[in-house]
Amino acid sequence: MPELTKTADDTAVATSAAAPEAKPEKTRSLWGDAWRDLRSNWVFIVAAVLILLLLVMAAFPGLFTSADPNYKDLANHYLQKPNYGHLFAADWLGYDAQGRSVYARAIHGTRASLLVGAGTALVVTLFGGLIGMVAGYFGGWLDAVLSRITDMFFGIPFLLGAMVMLNSFTDRSIPVVIAALAFLGWTQTARVMRGSVITVKQADYVHAAKALGAGTRRILFRHVLPNAVAPVIVVATISLGLYIAAEATLSFLGLGLDGVSWGNDVSDGGNQIRVAKWIMLYPSILLSITVLAFIMLGEAVRNALDPKMR
Repeated sequence: MPELTKTADDTAVATSAAAPEAKPEKTRSLWGDAWRDLRSNWVFIVAAVLILLLLVMAAFPGLFTSADPNYKDLANHYLQKPNYGHLFAADWLGYDAQGRSVYARAIHGTRASLLVGAGTALVVTLFGGLIGMVAGYFGGWLDAVLSRITDMFFGIPFLLGAMVMLNSFTDRSIPVVIAALAFLGWTQTARVMRGSVITVKQADYVHAAKALGAGTRRILFRHVLPNAVAPVIVVATISLGLYIAAEATLSFLGLGLDGVSWGNDVSDGGNQIRVAKWIMLYPSILLSITVLAFIMLGEAVRNALDPKMR
């Protein structure tokens, strides 16, 4: 009896008929993969919750306290100790040497510190990123000139230069402090962007865009910038916390913001640290938590955007 055999073609036909059609896989991007990793990273979640709480505190301080941070009552509240039984009340964290509520000043000081940090990081990212992108993409003499200018500013001590600049102003408002910090802080962002752009401009898709006749502006903002900006975002996120710490340091030295800020309260508390430690303690704790939260956020974003860290 002859043996029945199945040819390879018959097997392929049967297999293709039985198997369902495969759905096309969605295109995965760097940002999509990064967001998926961030959602499962406890460091990012903790940092995001802390930063969200600080943002709400800065935007709506009335939700946390109804006390006036500038109200003085020397007769009744001079260096009054904290009353931990009155949770979230004006006397919860005690009073300073001018009879002002430490708790109210700590809450209202959040706005100034976050505005300085976010404003400086934004200006530094825009200006330093533009300088780095132009230098890295065009190269040649333009790169040499911009790099030497960057080196000149990089050689100026950051805090010392900011102290000299702010000392020349009598009105040290938030925009003035942002301008002083950004004037000296853009160099690192420019260097990071320059290196990233030099790497990206060698990619095949950039050469293909040039071959198809795309203009310089289109290549820079449609192909180079989206693929080179990730390291700059990481630097900006980490630096935001450092700018907040720098503002507090300048305020502690008497050259920071005029008005309610954590640095001013820490400075005032330093004069009374032997008899009233709470004046300096609680603004310092809030300052440390804020800086730590932004550093943690930056580290989480760096790990998510760097393929080598996966």
